[in-house]
Amino acid sequence: MMHKTISLADQIFERLESDILTGVYPIGSVLTELSLSEDLGVSRTPIREAVRRLEQEHLVEPSSKGVVVLSITPHDAMIIYDIRIQVEGLAARACAENITDEQLAEMKELLELQEFYIKKADSEKIKNTDSQFHQMIYQFAGSPVYYDTLAPLHNKTQKFRKASVARSGKAVNSHQEHHDIYRAIAARDPDAAELAMKRHVEEAKKRLAELAEI
Repeated sequence: MMHKTISLADQIFERLESDILTGVYPIGSVLTELSLSEDLGVSRTPIREAVRRLEQEHLVEPSSKGVVVLSITPHDAMIIYDIRIQVEGLAARACAENITDEQLAEMKELLELQEFYIKKADSEKIKNTDSQFHQMIYQFAGSPVYYDTLAPLHNKTQKFRKASVARSGKAVNSHQEHHDIYRAIAARDPDAAELAMKRHVEEAKKRLAELAEI
């Protein structure tokens, strides 16, 4: 798979987005171009571009002192999961229709790696392999529209997913659900793949509700 070169502004955006979504910068924090420039050791020009993108993503909003961190609330996350239930079901269906044998082998290898990290109780690696599994579904579905639509939504809930996978029982359940999705895709069964994915995201939403006590 080819990877495009990422500009400095893109790198800064991804770093700040991750820091906001994981709580490094709590909701209500005020960020300035000067402080970010000093913290990251870069000029203010790429910072300014990255901050504009954060505003477009509704992760920060302008204030008289800089920008205020908004992040994603549990309520926002629940809405994102509602959207994902429907659209990821379609992506899994398309994946079952379009996936190649080579891509299936790649997916199986990732699931084995995820199981390894679950046994080691490495929550960060579990979260990362969880993200990679979903990204594979989006990428192997046969159209970049799936990835462009779903990857940002999946990314926005990373703080809540990290808290969920930190609980070993939840991680094991999620991994089993991934296997159910994989088996349906490997069988080239679009109906079963869509159903398994919808069930998985619905269960993830329930786990979020338990964590957030919504």
